[in-house]
Amino acid sequence: MIGGSNVDVLARPRVAALPATSNPGEVTVTAGGVGRNIAENLARLGTTVSLVSVVGSDVHGDLVLEATRDAGVDVELVRRGLTPTGTYVALLDAEGELVAAVSDMAATASLGTADVHLAGDAIAAADLVVLDGNLSTEVLATAWEAAVTAGVGVVLDPVSVPKAAAIGHLLGVERPLALLSAGSTELEALARDGASLLDRGVAVLWERAGAAGSLLRTREASVELASLPAAVEDVTGAGDAMLAAYCHAVLTGSTPAEAARYGHAAAALTVGSRHTVRPDLTDANVRSLL
Repeated sequence: MIGGSNVDVLARPRVAALPATSNPGEVTVTAGGVGRNIAENLARLGTTVSLVSVVGSDVHGDLVLEATRDAGVDVELVRRGLTPTGTYVALLDAEGELVAAVSDMAATASLGTADVHLAGDAIAAADLVVLDGNLSTEVLATAWEAAVTAGVGVVLDPVSVPKAAAIGHLLGVERPLALLSAGSTELEALARDGASLLDRGVAVLWERAGAAGSLLRTREASVELASLPAAVEDVTGAGDAMLAAYCHAVLTGSTPAEAARYGHAAAALTVGSRHTVRPDLTDANVRSLL
């Protein structure tokens, strides 16, 4: 896994919030970051995973490294830098849905091609390399090409519309993807020239739509999948759990459609928890929903 690591600061009012004033509620600070979250979910599901990332030489960096290591992720390739550890600040509503968020990912932006080169042996030995769209275009291309050269499948989560728009030009048959997973707006940004993403080296295209389910497409077929019912506590991290679960399932022999259904189960468990990564997530409790 190559991507961002940061702390998540989540603020949730106890009742419907009033604008332009202080509201009583709960604030938590936990380890987060798309790449780091995916890595932790993979480890909790039972997949061996290494994380390539950057955190600051500060107390937040200590928190992120300790939590990630304790979850079973190999963090030897996480560099301690001089830039403060990244921060994601989210305001939720009383039902746990996202209202607004601000992310400071300067530490992740400092992850360079040298970090990728240092991880060369780990990339070549991997069964899959998962890339987080928070990486710079240069780093993303370097890691992607290193995996392709080594014959390793690549999974990409473009993360957001602006980041998808910035990396769309990298998609092509010379840089194949085992899976491209994103929401409809990110996929539209990636396909800005109107060309089919499946004609640009993408083997499996997974369009995620939250509670509305998802659409899994290959050149041969498409499958619509319903989301699983869940009592929402906090939506933060659900997409990361979904993608990690898909990768875990594929690595243990599932078809893409089976893996996507498994991903929906992991997402349902995650939104039912107030944790960004559910601490009791296991392969057994995911399969119990299927």
